Amino acid sequence: MKFGIDRLLAEPELRAPLAGRRLALLAHPASVTADLVHSLDALAACPDLKLTAAFGPQHGLRGDKQDNMVESPDFSDPVHGVPVFSLYGEVRRPTDASMETFDVLLVDLQDLGCRIYTFITTLLYVLEAAARHGKAVWVLDRPNPAGRPVEGLTLRPGWESFVGAGPMPMRHGLTLGEIGHWFIRQFRLDVEYKVIAMEGWAPEAAPGHGWPLGERVWVNPSPNAPNLWMARAYAGTVMLEGTTLSEGRGTTRPLELFGAPDIDARAVIAEMRALAPQWLEGCQLRDCWFEPTFHKHVGKLCNGVQIHTEGPGYGHEAFRPWRLQALAFKAIRRLQPGYDLWRDFPYEYELGKLAIDVINGGPALREWVDDSAATPADLDALTVPDETAWDAERRDILLY
Repeated sequence: MKFGIDRLLAEPELRAPLAGRRLALLAHPASVTADLVHSLDALAACPDLKLTAAFGPQHGLRGDKQDNMVESPDFSDPVHGVPVFSLYGEVRRPTDASMETFDVLLVDLQDLGCRIYTFITTLLYVLEAAARHGKAVWVLDRPNPAGRPVEGLTLRPGWESFVGAGPMPMRHGLTLGEIGHWFIRQFRLDVEYKVIAMEGWAPEAAPGHGWPLGERVWVNPSPNAPNLWMARAYAGTVMLEGTTLSEGRGTTRPLELFGAPDIDARAVIAEMRALAPQWLEGCQLRDCWFEPTFHKHVGKLCNGVQIHTEGPGYGHEAFRPWRLQALAFKAIRRLQPGYDLWRDFPYEYELGKLAIDVINGGPALREWVDDSAATPADLDALTVPDETAWDAERRDILLY
């Protein structure tokens, strides 16, 4: 199969509309061609293209910023001599000055298929800026490694943030190119927009179910996105960022596991199975021990649970990471009613709101966890209508 960047480089007719236009590239470390040349280098080497600027999202063009909420500076690329503007530094939106450095912005970002992953918010912001400045945006499309399934509550009005660009569920099931089409429709943007579609992407095909296993190398799109298995679990495990539980940052398997020094992982798994065994389908859970080398519970021995999606027990349609992680919170709350679960800090610069609510686009998930009378069926009653509505809403923007 071919990703958008590979098609643009291989097919001169796709590049023809770019003749004589100044180009900028929005990219990160996973923005590579099939032979692992970074897209910035590949585009700069193309004699009929004129590259004049680059942009980096959260974690930077180079992916050097390990933790969340660590800003990247602007700099000049030492190889190509073009300015590189940070969209996660002094600004989150491109400045007027940076917008004047190009005519067409090429967006080549590997996404993870989750609303909270900030690259999709950055896409919205550059589309809005392009509409104001009369610039064009082309997305060089890449796979959604989490595939097509939809899961989670829709973001509620008033809860928009850098981790919640619009009213979509946590697991949206779209590629970045498709999301761009949805943003333009949702926010009524008047912008020149084009998607260089992939060739041969089969999101339902095993064993990758979204990612072309055996065909393409995985490169971390952000420092704690080390593999496909993390991408599969991420729509659930990202909620751990709003809790006192470790999400495995500071280990070699971040966002595939969770734990803390003061939980009993075996008891948590047993309680999860007792409450909603149907929410544990499609994966395997294993109790484990780990000691983070940085971040939450650094240097402390944690008892935890690892979510395994890499083995023969993985069922793509059955696996529901958002419900699984919600169930883990519920199990801990039932086992230890007074557990200090929710982490209170300004998550992604949102003040006066609990991080878990910012992540979920509203308080409903937290309220369900904390309500001792609330059942899994109650959460389903809230969530299934949102999932059904999104599945219908996205249908006419699917490109594959």
